[in-house]
Amino acid sequence: MEKLIISSCICGAEVTKENNPAVPYTVEEIVREAKSAYDAGAALIHLHVRWDDGTPTQDKGRFQECIDAIRKECPDVIIQPSTGGAVGMTDLERLQSTEVTPTPEMATLDCGTCNFGGDEIFVNTDTTIENFARIMLERGIKPELEVFDKGMIDLALRVADRKGLLVHPLHWDFVLGVQMSASIRDLVFMAGSIPQDSTWTATGIGKEAWNIAAATIAMGGHVRVGFEDNVYLEKGVLAKSNGEMVDKAVSIAKLLGRPIASPNEAREILSLPIR
Repeated sequence: MEKLIISSCICGAEVTKENNPAVPYTVEEIVREAKSAYDAGAALIHLHVRWDDGTPTQDKGRFQECIDAIRKECPDVIIQPSTGGAVGMTDLERLQSTEVTPTPEMATLDCGTCNFGGDEIFVNTDTTIENFARIMLERGIKPELEVFDKGMIDLALRVADRKGLLVHPLHWDFVLGVQMSASIRDLVFMAGSIPQDSTWTATGIGKEAWNIAAATIAMGGHVRVGFEDNVYLEKGVLAKSNGEMVDKAVSIAKLLGRPIASPNEAREILSLPIR
């Protein structure tokens, strides 16, 4: 079976230190968490950034500062800035994360609008999706297609096939537990709905995170773990770091016979240039 790419989503935009004191805000904390994940076996860091008070931001300068600092500690890791930002941000604000130097190898591309609970709506219109895809194509950035339900897969494929804005092989991230249930049934359905030459990662939000991780590893997909999606190592036990979560994913992979991909092996799997 193909080697396993472990992505670490180290802080996200919504979770706070009230949820887990180890959630990073400052540049130093973000680097600490990125390095803990990298040292444990993560090949890819999925990156949101914060101001020191925890406020999420897409500020280009803050991304540049964090990326430069992570590179000093983890020189070969794949850094994947988020273009999701936080609920309420404009498209241009969200795209600032792709303007850093050097140009990111990958960035996220959210493929539809979804409900985040209560009155929070994360808006991604068809025009937004096409514009983000066009800009990433122009900049030579491979998108990770963030899909929260099956309809978003269909929308992304329309963009790819009709508009020519997405280049195969595509890479997907199934985010389960927000709009679609974090169940193995739905994971199998999502994995069976993408082109055969695709690669895919999956993550479960909250209490189903480790069930989805184990199922994904067994199915041959790649896995995302970290504070953005889940702050617990097991029921009632807060994770002390993102590295602890990566360690647990590595242990599950070992039990299931999946060796762990290095950053350059991950680049090969994802059809990225080797560094």
